[in-house]
Amino acid sequence: MARYSVFALARNALSHHQDWQRAWASPEPKAEYDVIVIGGGGHGLATAYYLAKNHGVRKVAVLEKGWLGGGNTGRNTTIIRSNYLRDPSAKIYELARGLYETLSQEFNFNIMFSPRGVLMLAQTEHEKRAYERTAHANRAQGIETEMVDPARCAEIVPILNIDGPRYPVLGGLWQARAGTARHDAVAWGYARGASEMGVDIIQNCEVTGIDRDADGVTGVRTTRGAIRTKKLCIVVAGHSGVLAEMAGFRLPVESVALQALVSEPIKPVIDCVVMANTVHGYLSQSDKGELVIGGGADGFNNYTQRGSFQHVEETVRALVETFPVISRLRMLRQWGGIVDMTGDRSPIIGPTPVPGIWINCGWGTGGFKAIPGSGWATASMLANGADPIAGPFGMERFREGRMIDESVAAAVAH
Repeated sequence: MARYSVFALARNALSHHQDWQRAWASPEPKAEYDVIVIGGGGHGLATAYYLAKNHGVRKVAVLEKGWLGGGNTGRNTTIIRSNYLRDPSAKIYELARGLYETLSQEFNFNIMFSPRGVLMLAQTEHEKRAYERTAHANRAQGIETEMVDPARCAEIVPILNIDGPRYPVLGGLWQARAGTARHDAVAWGYARGASEMGVDIIQNCEVTGIDRDADGVTGVRTTRGAIRTKKLCIVVAGHSGVLAEMAGFRLPVESVALQALVSEPIKPVIDCVVMANTVHGYLSQSDKGELVIGGGADGFNNYTQRGSFQHVEETVRALVETFPVISRLRMLRQWGGIVDMTGDRSPIIGPTPVPGIWINCGWGTGGFKAIPGSGWATASMLANGADPIAGPFGMERFREGRMIDESVAAAVAH
């Protein structure tokens, strides 16, 4: 593929930018592939990319029923961090955070990674003790985080009200090398990189059935015809249970909507990400000036991708108390994404009861930050049969009672 550069920009300006090459190819599906990845979001595209780049497996198809990044990848609040308590979680999230730092150079495509830092506020004594424990664990894991006092919190975020009437700020867990990236650009960068190495990215191709025999999977049926394969990877977030049912097994996940919103654009007022988990709201500011605000997940199972007044009210009420300066802003837009939640709020990566079918799901509300690490580990597992980073996240842990419990350890629903 042609490289992007200032010279390419100048050259294409002479033709009024009519001659730019497509960022990735859009081929017709072949009759058979070595590996089929169902799901054209960040995790699916990263899996295909690292299969080709790290393991030389290039006869790969990514099947997406809509458009690339049209699911949770394009519907999240773009937070990237790795300050998790449990060792398996910290390992895969830190791998992802480190890979994010160089993806723009690797892809020759700007993913707008911004290591602006993430501050997680401690607003109860219990939360403060939990963060101190996490800081000690991160130190042992080799992850750079630190506990900061209220004065330092106010220095990092001047608009913060540290003397809130209900939940004053008692300190915070600060990860300076965490941050954000442009969600669409992450999907497009992985698509461009995978396509350049021969991966077929096929949009508007919904999987309607999964074929299998006594030995395992044999292929898939799609709206664009049947495709044969002996190795299938399901990476479809909130629809994982639907695809698992097609294949003939059940997953220990439930799907719910997670909501977010953005304000009207304003001048810069905050240059990092702040998570206030006790009152449940998190805040950052985009390059366009909008305040990106994340809220909670619905309390009931559903497949909606829209917001509701209830969560706007709950989230904004909490954030106005913590950041009084935003009280008169107007909401610009609101949306929801379908997240897949496991009992321990940690993902599932590994083989399924059907030979030849692998699955990557259960990322809950924190999937975006893990995309590079998730794709790296899943590709390794598909190519080699096992991977030390993905290994602890196998589905068998629920049968064995070997949980990776981040629901409490992360001090938020992940």
